[in-house]
Amino acid sequence: MVKIGDSFPVLLVIAVVGVLLLVVGGIVLVRRFLPDRSWSSLAGTTQRNVVYRTVNGTAVKMDIYFPRTMGDDPLPIVVYVHGGGWIAGNKNTDVGQLDIVGLVDNGYIAASIDYRLAPDYRFPAQIEDAKCAIRFLRANAEKYHLDPNKVGVFGSSAGGHLVALMGVTDQSAGFDVGEYLDQSSRVQAVVDLYGPTDMSILSNNAFTASVRMAVFGTLDTDVLLWGSAVSYVSSDDPPFLIMHGDKDNVVPLNQSVTLYEMLVAAHVPAQLVIVHNAGHSWEPVGGTIDPSRTEITQLIVDFFDQHLKNG
Repeated sequence: MVKIGDSFPVLLVIAVVGVLLLVVGGIVLVRRFLPDRSWSSLAGTTQRNVVYRTVNGTAVKMDIYFPRTMGDDPLPIVVYVHGGGWIAGNKNTDVGQLDIVGLVDNGYIAASIDYRLAPDYRFPAQIEDAKCAIRFLRANAEKYHLDPNKVGVFGSSAGGHLVALMGVTDQSAGFDVGEYLDQSSRVQAVVDLYGPTDMSILSNNAFTASVRMAVFGTLDTDVLLWGSAVSYVSSDDPPFLIMHGDKDNVVPLNQSVTLYEMLVAAHVPAQLVIVHNAGHSWEPVGGTIDPSRTEITQLIVDFFDQHLKNG
């Protein structure tokens, strides 16, 4: 006959095993039916030097900025592309840094990207990188808690040229190469800050033959138009906000006017804001710029609110 005292160790083992099974089963159920919140630790942080593609051993990087409050729903993201004549600059410089702060403070995830620079890497390396950055972010949407259907871009000068191209081109343009080709590089809203839009007619001292040779490797009109946003405008393009200084002596104002008129003619939602007394990079010329620098940031935030948050 087995006494109760003799069976106690066996019962204890059975009880412990049962509790462990319940705990493990509970963990499995929680992981299965509750959303993954591993992204919550990103709130209020900046992820520096995230490699979004590698080309012949060269790592191309971005910084990703997260708002202090993330919430349960995936957030819209806005990607900044810096200027520098396609031959200089990086993700930590340029006028867009102020606007990134404004966007993050208003609940956006923001990213600022590097891209390969000329003359070491000639066009289309720059647009290929920029489009790959969008595909990378979509491929990692869950990791970064971003909404892959609410992606905006903005850029200044050469960066404006690139984001305009990103807005008006799809895979048929041939710029989608490299990694994450199962993802789309199309964007839902574009802010072009004084970017060149027709490379074939630029003739002032900032865009001499030597600059265009460094970037494109040729002065052939067909090649320059291949790299120009005006060559791709169509009715399915996303909304555009175009901003340009009326005293810009680097990129002529008519570059933005031409793109704006083409977008309107194609029935694309577009707005052109001419900033008075503003030279390139919003440098004041002959007076205070109007709208002010703070108001420019707010116009950018309002535009993305309209087309990403509310659109």
